[in-house]
Amino acid sequence: MIDLQGLRALVAVAGSGSVVAAAGRLGYTPSAVSQQVKKLERELAAPLLERRGRGVLLTERGRALVSEGRELLETLERLESVAAGGAPRAPLRIASFSTATRGLVGPLLRELRGTDGATLATVTSVDPVDAMEMVATGAADLAVVHNWNSVPLSAPAHVVTEHLCFDEADIVLATGHPLADRLELDRAALVDEPWASTPKGAICHEALMRIFADLGTVPRVVAEDPDFSSLVELARQGVAIALVPRLGRPPLPSGVVARPLADHSQVREVRVAYRRTMAESPGIRRAVGLLTEAGALVEP
Repeated sequence: MIDLQGLRALVAVAGSGSVVAAAGRLGYTPSAVSQQVKKLERELAAPLLERRGRGVLLTERGRALVSEGRELLETLERLESVAAGGAPRAPLRIASFSTATRGLVGPLLRELRGTDGATLATVTSVDPVDAMEMVATGAADLAVVHNWNSVPLSAPAHVVTEHLCFDEADIVLATGHPLADRLELDRAALVDEPWASTPKGAICHEALMRIFADLGTVPRVVAEDPDFSSLVELARQGVAIALVPRLGRPPLPSGVVARPLADHSQVREVRVAYRRTMAESPGIRRAVGLLTEAGALVEP
């Protein structure tokens, strides 16, 4: 009989591109993942991975096993979901981006708490690209992700997404800024401004980079920080202006104002994602329902 733990490890390596990345997704150490794959190799008496530089490649046998094994694991996951009925076997693992963790997932965690105080759900805040991959590889059961209209986020074929809400981003600037008294801001008026942004590689940073695409330029970023609160503080100090979404945004401190763009072009759609094999899971359905209710309360 094929060792399912080893098969899961091999599928994760195939999807992540390395043992280290697969370990991070599965919640194991790289050594544990390597041992699981090696055990599977011993059972099959055939190599499944070959090292190539700092990464690994699947052998022909490994590729065939992953192709068939992924479907087997999905079927098994579906079966386990049905067998679990209304009683989850383990806490629901949620991946979310930070503002959604505050604005949408917090109420969900409160509701998904056992009467005996047991934890029925956990959350990890990561960039939406990473959250989608965590769901796709089985490292998370459900993800809350977003799509900027300028930076779409694609879902693998075996992942389903559902709409939760739309979230508009405003320009945050100091009250003493020359544009602070305007109710809406034209993008053309912001071309020469210094900006504070989330780090390169984050979807919100990419969205900012494309804000002036039709004007033939890119924002001049003078500060990067992953925390929107830090960006707001930099705006308050007059260091830069910042593009900050409304979802999960706490009340702004004195000294700053938030102004929408006149064309309302910076809007992201927030969606929930889960694997098709989990579609009938009572835990997934309840979580999606609670997130949908929370999303309905978000101002457009």
